[in-house]
Amino acid sequence: MAQLVALISGIIFGLGLAVSGMVNPAKVIGFLDVTGDWDPSLAFVMGGAVVTTALTFRFVLKWPGPLLGGAFQVPSRQDLDMRLLGGAVIFGAGWGISGLCPGPAFASLAYLDPKMALFVLALIAGSYLARLNIFSRSSTPPPVTADG
Repeated sequence: MAQLVALISGIIFGLGLAVSGMVNPAKVIGFLDVTGDWDPSLAFVMGGAVVTTALTFRFVLKWPGPLLGGAFQVPSRQDLDMRLLGGAVIFGAGWGISGLCPGPAFASLAYLDPKMALFVLALIAGSYLARLNIFSRSSTPPPVTADG
């Protein structure tokens, strides 16, 4: 049941990204180009997402746990370290250059565009290599995912 809910949630999320234009790199770059031909429409998408998330978290975190079992996984760290800041800079630069971030990139695979498939393959490879590098320097084992 949990996997079915995850699939349906992912489909709804992907449809939202497609309808909003977030899967179109040109639209994202147009939003980020504040000194040129700026397209502010994605600000409403992001604002809607922030408001929805804030309201949902306010109520859901009062529940004893997720509806389908387990426990909520909420970050407890409050500090900013160089790994977090460096990752944010790399993420933002990549998003600004390509117009894509992971969610819209995966959703855009539905269009069967070979360039998007190449981007997603590079994203997966980079994530895997970064994970190997990060955890090879740490005594903390990688976190266990929900599927094992």
